[in-house]
Order: sequence, then C-alpha cells, then structure tokens
Amino acid sequence: MLRAGPGPQVPPEVAEVAVPATVPGCVHTDLLAAGLIPDPFLDDNETRLGWIGRTDWVYETTFDWWPGDAERVDLVCAGLDTVATVALNGTEVGRTENQHRGYRFAVGPLLRGGSNTLTVRFDSPYRYAEAQRDRLGDRPNAYPEPFHFIRKTACNFGWDWGPTLVTAGIWQEIGLHAWSVARLATVRPLTTVDGDTGRVELHVEVERVADAPVTVQATVGGSATEVTVPAGECRAVLALTVRDPERWWPVGYGEQPRYDLEVTLRAADGRALDGWSRRIGFRSIRLDTAPDAHGSAFTLHVNEVPVFVRGVNWIPDDAFPNRVTRERLAERLAQAVGANVNLLRVWGGGQYESADFYELADELGLLVQQDFLFACAAYPEEEPFRSEVEAEAREQVTRLAAHPSLVLWTGNNENIWGWHDWDWQEPLAGRTWGRGYYLVLLPRIVGELDPTRPYWPGSPWSGREDVHPNDPAYGTTHIWDVWNTDDYRKYREYVPRFVAEFGYQGPPAYATRAGPSPTTRWRPTHPAWSTTRRRLTGT
Repeated sequence: MLRAGPGPQVPPEVAEVAVPATVPGCVHTDLLAAGLIPDPFLDDNETRLGWIGRTDWVYETTFDWWPGDAERVDLVCAGLDTVATVALNGTEVGRTENQHRGYRFAVGPLLRGGSNTLTVRFDSPYRYAEAQRDRLGDRPNAYPEPFHFIRKTACNFGWDWGPTLVTAGIWQEIGLHAWSVARLATVRPLTTVDGDTGRVELHVEVERVADAPVTVQATVGGSATEVTVPAGECRAVLALTVRDPERWWPVGYGEQPRYDLEVTLRAADGRALDGWSRRIGFRSIRLDTAPDAHGSAFTLHVNEVPVFVRGVNWIPDDAFPNRVTRERLAERLAQAVGANVNLLRVWGGGQYESADFYELADELGLLVQQDFLFACAAYPEEEPFRSEVEAEAREQVTRLAAHPSLVLWTGNNENIWGWHDWDWQEPLAGRTWGRGYYLVLLPRIVGELDPTRPYWPGSPWSGREDVHPNDPAYGTTHIWDVWNTDDYRKYREYVPRFVAEFGYQGPPAYATRAGPSPTTRWRPTHPAWSTTRRRLTGT
C-alpha cells in the first residue's frame, strides 16, 4: 500500500488514504490507477500535480517468510526513486540517495518466521535537492529546477520536450535473495576480436559468507575454462578463446550473431551456488579522432570498417518507466531501423535503460552511444555526490559491458559547452561544476572497467580543452542556433565532422491536439502549443 506523508499541499482526497501500489511503479501511476488524480499528460495537469514531488510517500507491504538452510538473506533493491529509508519490521536497514544504482541489505537477523512488514519511505525530491543546493551553493542550469542536486532522472523536472512530473517510488524489482557460501557479486566480460580469434576476458567478483575455496566455470562458443578462487580472495579473471567467430555488425553492414556466455559458481564439493548468463557478440570498436587539415575527425570503426552514423537521441519513452514494456521498446527500436537509423544515443538527462533496451539493440544491430547522466547544468562534485557518481558509474559500466551494441561512453550532455558559453563562470565563482567527473573520474572508471570501448568527455566536445567544445571542425557538435536564433538556411554554413544533436521545433501530432481537452487548446496562444524540439544526431 501507498500513503502520502503529512503536508498542507496534499489534497484531502489523498491524505490518509491507503492506495493500492504496484511494484515496480511510482506514485503517479498508483494515484492515477486509483482515480485520485487526472491524467498528468493532459492540459495543465502537470502543474496541478506539482504537489506530488513536494510530498513524502510511504510504501508498505506484509509478506510471509520461513527460515531455510541459507546462511544469508539479502533485501535486493534494483532501483529506488530516489531518497529512501528502508525498514524491516520497524528496524531501519538502509538509506538511499540515487535512482541510478541498486542496493543490497543483509536482513537475515531481522526476518521473523511468519508475517513480516517492509516499509520504504521516500523523502520529497524537491526538499532533498533544495537542501543540497542551499548547503553547497547554487549552480547554473538550463531550467529553474534543482535537478542537478539529486541523482535522479533530470527530465523528471521538465525539459523543452517534456512535462514536469517529479516521481517517487520503487521503480525496479525488489525482493529477498537467500544464499550460502558465496555468490557472484559482479561479472564483467571484456570481448575483443583480432583476425580469426575472439577473446573474452572475464572479470568475476564474489561475495562470501564462508571462507572456503570456490570455483568459477565459464563457457562460450565451444570454449570452456575454470579457475579456483582461494579462501580469503574475492576476485578472479578467466580467459576464453573462440576460433573463427562470426562477427557482430551494425544494421546495414552485416548480421548480428551472438554467443551464449555461461558462468557458474561452485562450492568445493561441486554444488552450484550461483549462475550468470548473457549473449555476447564479437566485434571491434575504434574511434578515429586523428587531426587533419580541417580539424579533427570523429569516425566510429566497427570491425575496422568506418560507419556512416545515422543517429537519434533516445529519451525515456515514458515519464513513468513501469509503463514501458519490452514489446513497446521492440516497436520503438523497429521504428528506428525502419527510419534508416543505426545509432541510438542514450541522452544524459534521462536514465540508464533496461536490459530489454540493450538486448533489443544487440538483436537489431543498433549501435548505442551511452551518456553518463549529466545534462545542461553545473553539477556539484562535493560529497555525497562524488561517491554516488562513482558507485553509479561503476555499476552501470559493469552491467552494460556484455552488450555488443554499446560502442561509446560519453561524459555528459552540453555541460562543458555550458561552462564556456552560457554565462556560468561568474555565478559559479570557482565552485565545482562537473569538470572533475568528465575529464578525470569517468575516463578513469571506463579505462579501468571497460577499456574495449572509447570514452568521449562530452557532447559536444572537440577533443581538447584549448579548442571550443562546440567547434564543428573538431569532434562532435550540437547545432541549435538554427532553431533558437536563425532558421533552416543556417545549415548551409555548417560543414561539421559529427553532428551529435540538431533539430527544429515542430507542432505536436494531430492526435495530441485532438485529444480530450478544452477547445481553448486550439488557440495559438494556449500553452499547449509550446511544443517540443525534435533532436537528431548523426554525422
């Protein structure tokens, strides 16, 4: 069940009401399903529902549990949105401050045979972000919202293309995991191919409750190996070789064969303790940024073949992620292929996408450029943010390493450009703004955990700090003056190396204009006509 915390902003029809909750989900979708709020996407309802983001919310459930033979039981929270306090049977087990990472809490001693109560309290995202802003000092951003002071989907706070719907909730799976001896904490395959030889360098980390040797076994493409992790140690590296692998290619350049990679953790007596599996692809990635007479290149080579990138920015497909199914993603990505797109840039103001998204990209041959989640703002580098950013980046780089579709990591969206051109430097007055993330921390993490893929500090970025970050002759560029200050004829003046964003404002679809709404929406002066700009990326 879901309940609103006390507050004068909470409508009487919601206050003190126990609302059925769906998990994964969020407050907005639960209130909508209960008939307690209007559709947030119609008329000016997003403004009328602004109180939701300024309210505390409590999820609570009871469940039965009976002790078994497991040596340890963990509460695993794949995603909590965002500032949460988790309690089991009245005892706090942990707190979270980051939507973009998972959490695991040992709860065995707190479990009771029979009925148990789990409570997750979410603090108001606005209250948390505004408190951090007041503590650290304000920093510039593109919108009058504090999204850069909380590790949460930035576009929840509104964007030029979407509504302000500041969510809270258990947005990914949550449950108990019972285990003994040891478990696979992380599995990170680094896949390369050279000539007729494919290689998988498999990095495994185990978590233990027993100080005894365990064995990691791995198989892929007819190749098998194993290694024993001695008592007292928690890491192992396994090497597998596949002869004459079929190469994975982007759509339009070849097929997308993949191989089943299976990992098993076994106790000394041979018992299977844990398992992990993914489908991987063998392909090489190289980013050519060599200087030339015109500036410097920005060309992706897959299997040493230069790819003409025809890309689009990928923003969250819904403000409420629990409504995005695999079937819906399959339709969207098929539409991209049908439009002759071959690259999706997962934009830095959104979220790291679901496993379904990356698996579908693997299947379809869609390249993925993955932004780390920073967009259009000066981000503080003080604690707790630096530690949260590092933990988030390490988790996501490890999680996504297996996907052949992922070809490029990018540090941020428009923040280095913003520092140069958006009048940030004077109000910052020397305060941190994110440079340490984009040019130091993130490249170090990618270099350590995923050296098979290139890293680019920002979008746009020219390759070095002594060149303007949005110089079209170097690296990547964003073209927004065509819409913001000029018109489409300005495109003739550009001869860019790689356009990572461009677009023009257009009207909404007819179905949007003709939906259930007052006839005043048809007036050109109505706010409903303040529509989105369409962002595209490409070479």
